[in-house]
Amino acid sequence: MAAMHRPEPLNPAARRQRLVVILLGAFFVFQLVLLVAYRSAPPSVRVPTAAASSVSVQAPPRPASASSVSVKEPPRPAADDSGCDGGLVYVYDLPAVFNEDLLSMCETLMPMYSICPYLANDGRGLPAEGTSLSSILPPELLGSWYSSDQFALELIVHRRLLSHRCRTADPARAAAFFVPFYAGLAVGRHLWSANATDADRDSDCVALLSWLHAQPYYKRSNGWDHFLALGRITWDFRRGPSGGWGGSFLAMPGVANVTRLVIEREPWDDMDVGIPYPTGFHPRTAADARAWQRHVASVARPRLFAFAGAPRSAIKGDFRGLLLEECQAAGPACEALDCADGKCIKNNALVLDLFMGARFCLQPRGDSFTRRSLFDCMVAGAVPVLFWQRSAYIQYKWYLPVDHGQVGEWSVFIDRDELRAGNVTLRGVLAAIPEARVRRMRERVVKMIPRLVYSAADKDGLGGGMKDALDVMVDGMLRRVAERQRSRRT
Repeated sequence: MAAMHRPEPLNPAARRQRLVVILLGAFFVFQLVLLVAYRSAPPSVRVPTAAASSVSVQAPPRPASASSVSVKEPPRPAADDSGCDGGLVYVYDLPAVFNEDLLSMCETLMPMYSICPYLANDGRGLPAEGTSLSSILPPELLGSWYSSDQFALELIVHRRLLSHRCRTADPARAAAFFVPFYAGLAVGRHLWSANATDADRDSDCVALLSWLHAQPYYKRSNGWDHFLALGRITWDFRRGPSGGWGGSFLAMPGVANVTRLVIEREPWDDMDVGIPYPTGFHPRTAADARAWQRHVASVARPRLFAFAGAPRSAIKGDFRGLLLEECQAAGPACEALDCADGKCIKNNALVLDLFMGARFCLQPRGDSFTRRSLFDCMVAGAVPVLFWQRSAYIQYKWYLPVDHGQVGEWSVFIDRDELRAGNVTLRGVLAAIPEARVRRMRERVVKMIPRLVYSAADKDGLGGGMKDALDVMVDGMLRRVAERQRSRRT
């Protein structure tokens, strides 16, 4: 075996020279690490200006009563929470026949009135300035109010999503996909036509599904990460095989996996998600929303309760007729507004003025279980009184707190059978609620207002950590997609 070679050890002078080189190198590396750490450190938190963040938006002091409500601004987050951690949304660019072309038919889409004025300003309708609304609104808030129609939701959602901060133009980066099909307008134009056939009511929907099913991202998920907004109640799209009212869009197999955001959902269909009816309030900034909250919190409310609606005399045992009788029996404690002949549709100011003058507003079922009036009531700062669970509690779970007895924090539920039987009266039930509890309920309602309205904000949203109904919708849809992905992996 060959002898192992062992190198000669360095002499002491050479060892010292190497040690000096090592120490100098370590020193320079340490300086470099400090420099990099300093440059990557986050900047110190800036102190917001007084205009951008007041500590309180409390109303001016008033005598303690049920019509005076304190509204305090929640603490600002330490960091910007307006990101899109849940993912991004891709908005399909549909052929115009499925959306924009329908807008050009606005004169004939509804037989009762032209909806052209209500589709102006991206679906918000005509500005409040110059209308009857201008007489009851604070001048500084006129720019946040419009004459909005309850069936304009599809256009409102589409336009807001196009400028939303969580929108992406690259479908490869998207977690969810929005289909901007104006199904309510497409079906609605045939609902009252005597000559329209079932095929007429379904033709646009069939064509839309044919187009959608050919898209690669739909094929990838079979529609589980896709969603659309419907501007009419779910029952307008659920015609059965034996015929009848409406279209059959939601009964078509091709839409079974797509989430439908709808102003009234089918409670036993998990693909339906209830979202708020549009109201006339469309704030542009968080400051606008807080100004409105202060206003409705401090306005005088001389009446205990109010009701806006038209009786249904053709219906046996019409419940609305009973409510009108109860209101009349209550004398000055109640005021009613007869909305027959579309009077409340044509003049939003009548309803807003009525509800702003009352502590409670009655919300029976409408032609279906839900009504836009529920949201008009809450935006006006009044507490809704409900008689059907399906009018709110099992409709809008992304928006209205309903778990663990929370419904009593912002609403009153009265058994309609007890009322019919004469065992209770509206005035008796509502007048018995302690004033301190009424104030807490109204504070809860006022706090919820921003989440119930569709803002006119740009891509940055309302700001200040405040979310509107569209933000809640995007968050909910992205959360829904993530939950499905997790369940499919397990």
